[in-house]
Amino acid sequence: MSLLYPQLLWLFVPLLLLGYYHRPLGMHRRIHWLILALLLLAMTRPQIKRGVEEAPVNARDIIIALDVSYSMRAQDIKPDRYTFAQRTIDALLSQNSRDNIMLIAFTTNPLLLSPPTTDHAIVRTALHALNRDNILTKGTSLQKLFAKITSMPKIKRELLLITDGGEEENLQKLTSALEKTPVHVTILAMGTQKGATIPKADGSKLTDKEGHLVISRINPLLKTLSQALNGTYIEPQSTPEATADAIEKSFASVEETAHTITKKRYSYTELYPLLLAVALLLFFMAHTRASKYLILLFGLWGISAQASPFDLYYLKTAYNAYNKGDYNSSTALLEKHTNPSLQRRYALASAYYKQGRYEKALILYRSIQTRSPSLKQRLFYNIANAYVHLKAYDKAKIYYTKALQLGRDADALHNLKLIVLMQQKAAAKGRTLPKPQGGDTSAATMSEAKEQNDQEQQNSSGSGSGGEHSRHTKERANKKEQLLMDDTSQQQPLGSKVYELINKGYIRETQPW
Repeated sequence: MSLLYPQLLWLFVPLLLLGYYHRPLGMHRRIHWLILALLLLAMTRPQIKRGVEEAPVNARDIIIALDVSYSMRAQDIKPDRYTFAQRTIDALLSQNSRDNIMLIAFTTNPLLLSPPTTDHAIVRTALHALNRDNILTKGTSLQKLFAKITSMPKIKRELLLITDGGEEENLQKLTSALEKTPVHVTILAMGTQKGATIPKADGSKLTDKEGHLVISRINPLLKTLSQALNGTYIEPQSTPEATADAIEKSFASVEETAHTITKKRYSYTELYPLLLAVALLLFFMAHTRASKYLILLFGLWGISAQASPFDLYYLKTAYNAYNKGDYNSSTALLEKHTNPSLQRRYALASAYYKQGRYEKALILYRSIQTRSPSLKQRLFYNIANAYVHLKAYDKAKIYYTKALQLGRDADALHNLKLIVLMQQKAAAKGRTLPKPQGGDTSAATMSEAKEQNDQEQQNSSGSGSGGEHSRHTKERANKKEQLLMDDTSQQQPLGSKVYELINKGYIRETQPW
């Protein structure tokens, strides 16, 4: 058990002192003191951690590409370009609590510092763990950065490019690198037209081969690049917080790019309703004669203490709308229903399915965990149907088979036979059935099914069935879960391999600034 507000336990100190010097006499006064103690304890919000659950959330995919080249040390933006950019990212992470953010550091070479995550503490840790003194490369290559972004899966993203531009001159190469990638580009131009010298670690100024001072200025190509890509060009504002506001407005100005992702989080059982119920019961028992009826009433109330009356209202109204075929209203009501219960997720997934939003339905169906064979069979059947609509026939066959393994299902068997017959006819004519986006699905689906079967077997097996391999697998899973769920942001130094990848090509740099 844990307390959400443990600092409120200090309120018991004056209560105990008062009770010690003025000991309550009589049963009624003692009950009043006990009620007061229960109320104080309820204020601390005691709760029991139940475990990790997967919950769908709507989030945008954002790539933050931070220039860490030597020219970012210039001080024409105070205190210097890199520090201002770092503080702007901190402010943006503080304002943005839900989006899926990826962090890339780049000089001559780009490097992924933080994979896409909604846990922004991880992004912040990666940002502050980077030691610029270990970065030897001084140039900037936007072309290599764009090539890395182009190699990522083709989904709608926001690209926040924080750079002074470096030595890039060929606009056509840069625009052609991103023209087939669905990203909206926001450029934060870290520099001024006047420019500034670049200080070195020993206090001197950076010079070129002839001994002349190097003046780093903002590359005017950046503004042209943002116009060519229909992006947004932003200059640093008076403070990092104001700059973060301007960036967020740029994100909000484009068409909504949010989509549903699955996020892991801890689920808790709140105990404060039980404490309040006991306190109220004691009060009525001390001042009324209907004690036995009140005990029964509060017992029945405690069964549904975790459900809000508004949640129950939304759920019932959504069911009625679904039964009438009004799936839009049902979806809207279920999205307002905040309690992440199995009933709510199943109903919302079914509403998405009826609307033809099969990807969202799949995410919700697959996030539901249950020990009921009949419900699991229905989930597998619905997942298979969604895959059929997405033309992922190999995945559909796997889930129809999983549904049939749990019991007889005439519909699942009929659909499975249809898919097999369709594939046989297509093979006889020398062609294949349409596949979903992403290419070949057979190998991926077989691997995916094997992983899910292994996970289900581990969850259902006893302590003596897994052996040594099962124990090590669970230990690795627990360690991975701790890393995912850990909300601490202690700074951890990056390994030498990170800097080796950043510094790749250091000797061959033509313009080392």
